[in-house]
Amino acid sequence: MSDLTDPVGLVALAAGALAIVALVLAAVLALRVRRLGAAQAVVLGPAGRDDLVEHAAALQESFEALHARVEEVAERLKARMATTEDRLDGAIAHRALVRYDAYGELSGHQSTSLALLDTRRDGVVLSCIAHRDSARLYCRQVHDGRGEHQLSPEEDEAVRLALAGGSPHSVTLD
Repeated sequence: MSDLTDPVGLVALAAGALAIVALVLAAVLALRVRRLGAAQAVVLGPAGRDDLVEHAAALQESFEALHARVEEVAERLKARMATTEDRLDGAIAHRALVRYDAYGELSGHQSTSLALLDTRRDGVVLSCIAHRDSARLYCRQVHDGRGEHQLSPEEDEAVRLALAGGSPHSVTLD
């Protein structure tokens, strides 16, 4: 036992103890590295990449490509929406039908004026004047809610009802 109490023996004991501590520390660190590798494998997936930084860079590139594609699709949708809105602005948005007796013959209100207008308040008024043995059809353009030519009172009423949100059903004037 005298060998252990010598300075050389004490240094040997300290070195042995330090070696054991280093071995335990190495085992703990190896376990942590193994757990980190397992966690990294979960993030990296089964592709087998070894570098988390490469994976992050690949994800960034994929994200940027996806972002560019989304921007491209958004621009195309924006253009299509503008085209659709222009087309809808030209569609019939306001309409009204007025029925009346044009000749005062008590013929059952067979004459009609139909206003068909778009969102810009442009369109046409179609009037069919019915008589016992004939009928005439008139068409007048409307711009900004006013007739291009003088409108009859019934045609004015059809335009007014259409712009006021007139029902799609007919209104009878006496």
